[in-house]
Amino acid sequence: MPKFLLKRWHGLHIVWIFGLLAALIVVLFVYEWEIGTAALLLSGILGFYTIRAEQAFRKDLNHYVATLSHRVKKAGSDVVGGLPIGILLYNEEMTVEWHNPFVGKMMGEDSVIGRPLHELIPALKSRKDKETKLEVDVGKQVYLVLFRPDERLMYFTDITEYKGLRQRYEDEKLAMGIVMMDNIEEATQGMDDQTRSITLAKVTGEITEWANKYGLYLRRTASDRYLILLDQKGLKALEQSRFELLDEVRDITIENKLPMTLSIGIASGAPTLTELGVWAQTSLDMALGRGGDQVAVKVGERLSFYGGRTNAVEKRTRVRARVISHALRDLIRESDKVVIMGHKTPDMDSIGAAIGVLKAALVSGKEGYIVIEGVNPSIQKLMDMIAEDEKLNRWFIAPEQALQITTRKTLAVVVDTHRSSMVPEPKLLQLTNRIFVVDHHRRSEDFLHEATLVYMEPYASSTCELVTELLQYFHDRLTMGVLEATALLAGIVVDTKSFSLRTGARTFEAASFLRRSGADASLIQTLLKDDLEHYIQKAEIIKNVDVLYEHVALAVGDPGRKFSQLIIAQAADTLLTMNKIMASFVIGERPDGLVGISARSLGQMNVQVVMERMGGGGHLTNAATQLEGVTTAEAAERLKQILNEIHEEEGLFE
Repeated sequence: MPKFLLKRWHGLHIVWIFGLLAALIVVLFVYEWEIGTAALLLSGILGFYTIRAEQAFRKDLNHYVATLSHRVKKAGSDVVGGLPIGILLYNEEMTVEWHNPFVGKMMGEDSVIGRPLHELIPALKSRKDKETKLEVDVGKQVYLVLFRPDERLMYFTDITEYKGLRQRYEDEKLAMGIVMMDNIEEATQGMDDQTRSITLAKVTGEITEWANKYGLYLRRTASDRYLILLDQKGLKALEQSRFELLDEVRDITIENKLPMTLSIGIASGAPTLTELGVWAQTSLDMALGRGGDQVAVKVGERLSFYGGRTNAVEKRTRVRARVISHALRDLIRESDKVVIMGHKTPDMDSIGAAIGVLKAALVSGKEGYIVIEGVNPSIQKLMDMIAEDEKLNRWFIAPEQALQITTRKTLAVVVDTHRSSMVPEPKLLQLTNRIFVVDHHRRSEDFLHEATLVYMEPYASSTCELVTELLQYFHDRLTMGVLEATALLAGIVVDTKSFSLRTGARTFEAASFLRRSGADASLIQTLLKDDLEHYIQKAEIIKNVDVLYEHVALAVGDPGRKFSQLIIAQAADTLLTMNKIMASFVIGERPDGLVGISARSLGQMNVQVVMERMGGGGHLTNAATQLEGVTTAEAAERLKQILNEIHEEEGLFE
């Protein structure tokens, strides 16, 4: 009970007693004054002792309360002074007003009162206004700072040991990887047994030495495959080294006709060991799908690529093409119809490949439809010719029509891309569970994983080459129309720059088949003829060229001018023909408001890696991206920054 209430209750109690006693004495005086007098004397004595007792009680009570208050204050002071956390008060000028002894020990001084807070703890300058927690380093210790801005109060907790344990836990997390010799058959073909054994021993020794250097557990699981186990600390060291093993293996086998290359898939951060193994295999598949000779590292949601500085090695066997062709034939026969899509803003390779797949559908007795969203200058002449061919033109439809006719039994074929975001109508892929992907681009992170059948070969010159090979095994007596064969051959010609880039023996074999099927080379020249207006637009872009790093050409279109993606790409191709230029980048604003970037190289520089860092993709020698909400000047500045980062990390050229 509070002190003032206790006093009030005690006083009222005394008044009531003496009031009743006085009334009793009055009654006694009325009836017997002698007894009344005696009662009065006794009442006086009782009152005297009562008052003395009251005074003693109040004195004891005050002493007890005073002692208790002192003990509470002393205990509070001892607690605040001996707390294992720091408490600090500051004023509006961010100057220390008061702190407990813990803060003094933390700063190595008896008192820091009056000192500016940001002078004592410089890390506080990086704190955001609404941030209530912050980790700061003071000497060798790490503290968690909790802020209470309304009271201008800060708490400090020593988390050095906790952070050390947390860092150790992160460093010791398990990572798993698979190392694969991705072209062992091609590289050792033609070697005698002794030379083959010596070559493989060299590569095996290099891999073993690399594993010992970085403390990896290495276990051979097949003649061309190794399993590696490592922790996060080792993985960080490998990423910092940018996996020099790839270059070392390529260098020691450089005297071979085909140098041996490695592909590595590494994964970390999976919740279970089973999933970790699946992630490692997926990473390896990603590296192989991008052409091999590179490393794919998946850590949680992050996916990073290293290497990929050489073109994919052409496979000398057509077994896979035959198997995929027969699988496609079965898929088409089991489907009610076939819907074919290329990428947005289709080019000659996309349309040609789509026409090839359409031919496969029609030969199988199924209806096939090519989904196209508008016509752009790069395919205008071809589409004009198709419009005059009633048999072929009837199978071209708009995305809206495709959505209406697609069922669960419809086969959706995606050509010249493997990203759902790049097709003209992504919703169409959700309407069916039968998807076939055929593409020659290096595999990117947002791959269309729902695909039933995938035929991706980065070594191929074009998607038209892959589709042509599929057609050769599709039907024994397959015949093609002149326009169909010409469209496929035109796609190969455009993507190889008239058979000058990314051209292998199988490219010429596919072209030979198309020529035998009726492809008209003179018609292709007509399709690829340049307009005078387009030539002038290319010249306007090229006049703004800057040469970076002695061999990189960068041209930016004038602000306010609109250029088609075709003009931007052709300008990049033209710059690549200039003396000493090994790579070219052209930036221009497109009619749709996006900023388009086309990148080209002769093979010494991987432009795909550059474009991937800007949100695009493509090939080692041919890549592009489109940016939204930026100017051409901002895009150029970002591109220069990325080129500088790559130059500092591993160099731009091989």
